[in-house]
Amino acid sequence: MLKQYLQFKLSQKLSPQQIQLMKLIQLPTQAFEQRLKQELEENPALESGKENTEEYEDNFDNQDDFDDSDSINAEDINVDEYLSDDEIPDYRMQANNYSVDDEEKSIPYASGTSFTQHLTNQLNTFRLDEEGYKIAEFLVGSVDGSGYIRRSLPDILDDLAFTQNVYTTEDKIESVLKIVQQLDPAGVGARNLQECLLIQLLRKSKTPSIELAIQIIDKAFDQFSKKHYKKLLQKFNISEDELKKAILEIEHLNPKPGGSFSGNTRIVEHVVPDFTIRIIDGELELTLNGRNAPELHVSREYNNMLKGYKESKDKSKSQKDAVMFIKQKLDAAKWFIEAIRQRQQTLFVTMSAIMHYQKDYFLSGDERKLRPMILKDIAEEIDMDISTVSRVANSKYVDTPYGTKLIKEFFSESMKNDQGEDVSTREIKKILETVIEEEGKKKPLTDEKLAKILKEKGYPIARRTVAKYREQLDIPVARLRKQI
Repeated sequence: MLKQYLQFKLSQKLSPQQIQLMKLIQLPTQAFEQRLKQELEENPALESGKENTEEYEDNFDNQDDFDDSDSINAEDINVDEYLSDDEIPDYRMQANNYSVDDEEKSIPYASGTSFTQHLTNQLNTFRLDEEGYKIAEFLVGSVDGSGYIRRSLPDILDDLAFTQNVYTTEDKIESVLKIVQQLDPAGVGARNLQECLLIQLLRKSKTPSIELAIQIIDKAFDQFSKKHYKKLLQKFNISEDELKKAILEIEHLNPKPGGSFSGNTRIVEHVVPDFTIRIIDGELELTLNGRNAPELHVSREYNNMLKGYKESKDKSKSQKDAVMFIKQKLDAAKWFIEAIRQRQQTLFVTMSAIMHYQKDYFLSGDERKLRPMILKDIAEEIDMDISTVSRVANSKYVDTPYGTKLIKEFFSESMKNDQGEDVSTREIKKILETVIEEEGKKKPLTDEKLAKILKEKGYPIARRTVAKYREQLDIPVARLRKQI
């Protein structure tokens, strides 16, 4: 049974202007320029450069001069259509809760011969029958960006039958694979790291060190990868000096041969700093990249069209439709100009607060002077929402005297030292990194010993916390840091 009833509820909805501002704030400089270009192309009422907009204000605000009988009543205007562009606007196609999935990303690619094509071209230098060539082409197509074939022979056998209509045997595939592994760069087509290193070593001119390196990789790869040097010395009955020379040969090999191909198509990433911090007479000076502050104005031509309608005595329906379009474009232009102004102000205020909060770091460049800082600290400082600070921090870079940094790198949690003072986890990580750099590589420090050293330096943290920070710094365990 259907029932009809009234229900009152409060709900918060973002206006189109708020959505537009949030998306603009999050854009880094290059993406912002693309967005600006797009808006200038789509809205003829918006123009770049300086212009006096007072005339527009007069024409638009004094709508009481319109003849009452011929003026456009607000009740007759569909608000959604009035706010929209010629087509359905972006904010109507997206949810109000913004996520990273909504980002518009335009990524340039390098042109040139692809890695796969580079390998395929080399196949022409080998004599292969029709079946062998199809198998070789398929294997080359299975090579990933690092240069490996990470699929088993049975899987490749099945795929050849189903997708290429090639019925063969694992032995045939294995023999063709040996040919593919002769392609350049050396090591390509390997199924694992051990095979990759072995292929490269076998191509080198034979010397005692190379031959020993081949034996180590072929017969004692597990001990080598775990740096059990004593076991290697005993197994091959060699001196430390001989082992050191063989290991040096292995270290000169390329574990990712696909990455060495210069013509490989890769994403070209350009970082354009959104802010610049300079030290002038001992004080910090912050500037916003000028590309974030374009000069825009409302089109004079559109102002004149609106003025012409106001002065016209006969107002036809087509003229009313035209003025609706003009008002719509002028409003959109004003909103966009105001959004850009607010974006500039938000970016500058947020970065200024971060700069002053981390003043000691920016004056010295010493990461140990980074204060503990979370998004909430800056949000409270500038009286803005945490999500706004997050949008600025996650996608913007700042050019400092110590290099170009991602702003979110300045944020870190806090821990207490032995004196009860709050210190940044970044400071502890920096000290941990320094301790590991200075350790004796013949007998690296374990996490337990590192925790003890940090405690002596005034940072009482647990061994598991040391392990966590070490992993975040991408530093291996003590055994894998060992050098002979």
